Amino acid sequence: MAKSTRNSGRRWTSSANKVLRMLARKNTPTRVIGLKLGRSASAIYAHASQLGVSLKPTNQSPYSRRSKG
Repeated sequence: MAKSTRNSGRRWTSSANKVLRMLARKNTPTRVIGLKLGRSASAIYAHASQLGVSLKPTNQSPYSRRSKG
């Protein structure tokens, strides 16, 4: 069972949406965003998806750069 957080079940405010977008742009981990907003990680994923906000890190290479030797 998921842990209850201080904002579970409450509507998302416009200021919380702004914070979510800002933290996602800074590549903040999802669990940290959840702690700052008082929401679960799954709630962050779901709402970011609704807003069209990507939570994938932008600083990672799409290809493996390790040598094969």
